[in-house]
Amino acid sequence: GRYNFGKFDTTSWHGQVTGSIPMTRNEELEILYGPAAKDLPAVTELIQSVASQPELEFLRQMLSAALAGTGKLLRPAISLLSARLGEYDLSLAAPLAASVELLHTATLVHDDVIDQADQRRGKPTPNALFGNSASVMLGDYMFANAADFIAQTDKPVVVRKFAKTIMEMAQGELVQDSHVFEYSDDINRYLNQIRGKTAVLFATAAEGGAIVCDADPNIISAMRGYGMNLGMAFQVVDDILDFTGDASLMGKPIGSDLMSGNITLPAILYMQKNPSNPIQHAFEGVRRTSNIKKAIKEILADDSIFWEAKNIAREMCDEARESIDDLPESTEKKILLNLVEYTFSREH
Repeated sequence: GRYNFGKFDTTSWHGQVTGSIPMTRNEELEILYGPAAKDLPAVTELIQSVASQPELEFLRQMLSAALAGTGKLLRPAISLLSARLGEYDLSLAAPLAASVELLHTATLVHDDVIDQADQRRGKPTPNALFGNSASVMLGDYMFANAADFIAQTDKPVVVRKFAKTIMEMAQGELVQDSHVFEYSDDINRYLNQIRGKTAVLFATAAEGGAIVCDADPNIISAMRGYGMNLGMAFQVVDDILDFTGDASLMGKPIGSDLMSGNITLPAILYMQKNPSNPIQHAFEGVRRTSNIKKAIKEILADDSIFWEAKNIAREMCDEARESIDDLPESTEKKILLNLVEYTFSREH
């Protein structure tokens, strides 16, 4: 592969975002997203409007809980940046960006039900607050609202791509769930899984923004490649942080994916290096908890695993950069390239 840690000065970028001088959320978003940051409030307003519409008070409470404290809005920001590469129209770009974030949030609601998770990022999940049945319906309601937003773009091709994205994401999640506690060190299976679970939504966010604002077909194609590769890198980094991140910042215990029976890249690299290992014994039902804890300890002790995993993320980042190499130079292109660096160097 074309692995190269030296290309980016990741420390300088990371220092801008998480330096010792506290920044407001708006300042942080402006550094991350440049010209797109000023239009994110319009996207947030659309998303929050979903919580105020239902007549049913219980549904409003659930929506408010699920939509509270949105993260860095990376996917909608990418949509807005992509839209600015065409004939920018916020009345089209904002619903597209809102639909992407709602779809992402709805999948998290359903994932937490499937995983029986009580917390996400240190906060109670909807299923912990309202029960599984209500949370499934909550996710469905959010999917419907996301579809309504996407329809407001009045672009049938985007509506079709949105529908296909949901199908691919559902399939990716089903693949993961069908392989819980199933022993495998097949990297290709893992890559296909994260493509459906995570990367396709990044691709749709990036491509959709360009489509709704009538960007050149070459730009539309470039942005899809950018989003797909960035999404792959994002998930690989996420899976690395599941082992190496600060548990208090991540809002979950170290190695929680493996404890839940999901094999991610660091575990795969560990298994390939150690054909007879505690994960295999655990997944065969032998002292499952103690063997998985032992495996997590051994993975954390081997720096070469994370070096190799970071190299794979680096290759994906390089491919994201290369996808937009031919785009005309602009502020938007510069921010998109910076977001590749940010994705690679993030710590939570």
